[in-house]
Amino acid sequence: MRFLVIGGAGYIGSHFVQEALRQGHTCSVYDNLSRGYRQAIPPTVDLIKADLLDAAALRKTLQANAYDAIFHFAALALVGESVSQPQLYYQNNTEGVRVLLDAIRDVNPKMALVFSSTCAVFGTPQKLPIAEDDPKNPISPYGRSKLMAEWMMEDYCHAYGLKAIALRYFNACGADENGSIGEDHVPETHLIPNVFKAARLGEKITIFGSDFPTKDGTCVRDYIHVTDLADSHLRAALYLIKAKSATFDAIHLGTGHGYSNLEIVEAAGQVLGKKLKVTMGERRAGDPPALYADNAKAKRILGFQTRHSDLPSILKSAWDWHTKHPEGFRG
Repeated sequence: MRFLVIGGAGYIGSHFVQEALRQGHTCSVYDNLSRGYRQAIPPTVDLIKADLLDAAALRKTLQANAYDAIFHFAALALVGESVSQPQLYYQNNTEGVRVLLDAIRDVNPKMALVFSSTCAVFGTPQKLPIAEDDPKNPISPYGRSKLMAEWMMEDYCHAYGLKAIALRYFNACGADENGSIGEDHVPETHLIPNVFKAARLGEKITIFGSDFPTKDGTCVRDYIHVTDLADSHLRAALYLIKAKSATFDAIHLGTGHGYSNLEIVEAAGQVLGKKLKVTMGERRAGDPPALYADNAKAKRILGFQTRHSDLPSILKSAWDWHTKHPEGFRG
């Protein structure tokens, strides 16, 4: 099949491209490279350097190519930044999706759309594990911008006959098995790359909050390997392509259990063969104590399965990337 991957130069988008190519599909990447890297895209893959908000460029791209599915990975995703600069998030994450939906509606409403969403739409969950229909109360502009995008998608599907799925992530992590691409954010806010950076530099690892109502007082999160995420997107696209009528659904992608911050640090130390130094910091505003997914729907509808999401595989793949590319793509 032929895919258009919007945001395909970013962390999750580039791993999707690798997995799609591995499974025999053809990809074109549509990215403005504001936060992605050309080096993350295989040289054989066509890059359309354009902005999602450029409606004319997007329509021209869709009119010129017969894509079987479109994948949207182009969100801004820093919670703190969304609080200080909400305009960026509503413009990119919400308005950008409206531009995309209008283009699909006008050019080819039968194209499948697989949308990268987030568990941030729930805010602090009322129960665990989190199911798709649980109450949604996002506590950041980032979470709100993604929930608004989901609502738009559902309305467009019902009104205009579109086919779309929102896949809600929990904690994407790890790196491709070939070690050529991995996680590289500026600034880096995710735990695993920051653990390895601190370990490489001989610095202490800061854990934010030690008094949460969890087993060891630190936050608990559901970690899923980015390659398992990529495979799930392909399954979602096939499901939509087979659908005979308009449809919208939201599905959670997670392992169904969580690891605490201290468990991640301890497991990383085992991978490195040494005990890592930790310092405890204050809680970060808006950090829920625990987040992990009910993945029963993903298993039932998509045949969801994890092949890489055991903690040793996640950490070993991430360490391999970070040791080969200590400065990320910028090096």
